[in-house]
Amino acid sequence: MKAERIGVDIPVYELSLIRDLWEGRVKKHKQRQKKEEERISKSALVKVNQQWQYRIACRKLKSAEVTALQCYLERSALGQTHLLPTDNKDNDADNKKFIFELNGKKWMKLPEDLQYMTYLKEWHIHGTRIPEIPAYIEAFVDLQVLEVPKNGLTKLPTEIGKLISLRELNVNYNKLLSIPPELGECENLERLEMTANGNLVELPFELRNLKKLKHLDMAENQFASIPVCVLRMESLKCLDISNNRLKDLPEDIDRLESLEMLFLHKNNIRYVPMTMVNLIHLKMLVISADELYSIPSQLVDNPNIKLIRLYDNPINTDDEDMNEMTIDAEAQDERDKEFMKTYIQTLQDRATQPPYTTKVSLSCLL
Repeated sequence: MKAERIGVDIPVYELSLIRDLWEGRVKKHKQRQKKEEERISKSALVKVNQQWQYRIACRKLKSAEVTALQCYLERSALGQTHLLPTDNKDNDADNKKFIFELNGKKWMKLPEDLQYMTYLKEWHIHGTRIPEIPAYIEAFVDLQVLEVPKNGLTKLPTEIGKLISLRELNVNYNKLLSIPPELGECENLERLEMTANGNLVELPFELRNLKKLKHLDMAENQFASIPVCVLRMESLKCLDISNNRLKDLPEDIDRLESLEMLFLHKNNIRYVPMTMVNLIHLKMLVISADELYSIPSQLVDNPNIKLIRLYDNPINTDDEDMNEMTIDAEAQDERDKEFMKTYIQTLQDRATQPPYTTKVSLSCLL
C-alpha cells in the first residue's frame, strides 16, 4: 500500500498587502485623534482648565514674577478673565496675597463678579453701605483676612465657619447684635476685633475653640462680665474689654496663662481678685480707679508690670482743698515708705540671726 501524504495548506501573502493594511489602520487612528483634538479645542472645558491652571500658578509665583505675568496678560486673551491679582509692594515676595478692596458710601452691594474670585486671600471693605456679608463667602476657603469695619452690618453669616484659613477678623464699628457660634469653627483665627458694635452683650460658648487666638478687642460694647468662652482662650495675649459695664473680674481669670496686656479702663471695677498675680506673663494692666478699692499689692509692686490707673471722673474741689489733699497724701506716702523700709530691714535682720536668738527692732506709732 502506498502511504497517502497529508498536506497542510499555508496561505502566502505579499508583504505589500500587509503594509497597506497597517497603513490604513494608522491613517484611521490619526484621523480619529485629529477629530478628538478639534472637539476638545472647541469645548469650554479648555478655558476652565486654563483659568484654574492660572490660579494655581499665581499662588506659587513671587512678586517680581507676578508683575511680569501681569504685563504679559495685558496683551493676552487671559487678561479678559478678570483673574489678575492685586500687586501689593508691602507684602513679602514669597507671601504674595490676593487682595480685594472696596471703600466709600456709594457701594450698597458687592460686585457680582466677586463670588467667582474664590482665590482671594484678603477682603478689605471700609465705610460702605453694604448691609450684610453674602453667604457665598463659604467658598473662599483660602481667605485669611476679613476686614469689614464701618459698614453698618447687623449680622455675620453662619457660613463664616467654613473659612478654615481665616486668621484675622475685623468687624469694628458696625451694628452687630450677636456673633454666630459657627465662628468657633475658624480654629486658625489669631486676631478678632469687634469694637463699638454697641449692643453686644455676650459671646457664644463655641468661641472657646479659638485656641490660637492671640488678640481680642471687645471695647465699647455692653458686656457686664468677661464671657466664659474668653477664659478658655489659652493663647490669648492681649485682651481689650474697656468701656463696657464690668463691675468685677472672675476669680478664674488666671486661666489666661499667656495674657500679656489687659485693658479694663472705663468700667466700674471695684475689686481685682488675688488670682491676677498668677498671670506671670502680664506686662501691662490699664484700669479705671474711680471705684476701685482693692487691688493685690503684688501687682502694684511688681516692676515687670506697668500698672496704669485712670481716673475718668475726677472730683471737682477748690484749689485750697486740692493743695491740702496733696500735702496730706505726700505726708502719708512718706510715712508709708518709712514704715515699709523698717519692716523690710527687720525681715532681713531676722534672716541673718541664728535660730536660737530673738531680735525685736520694729516699733511703730499708730
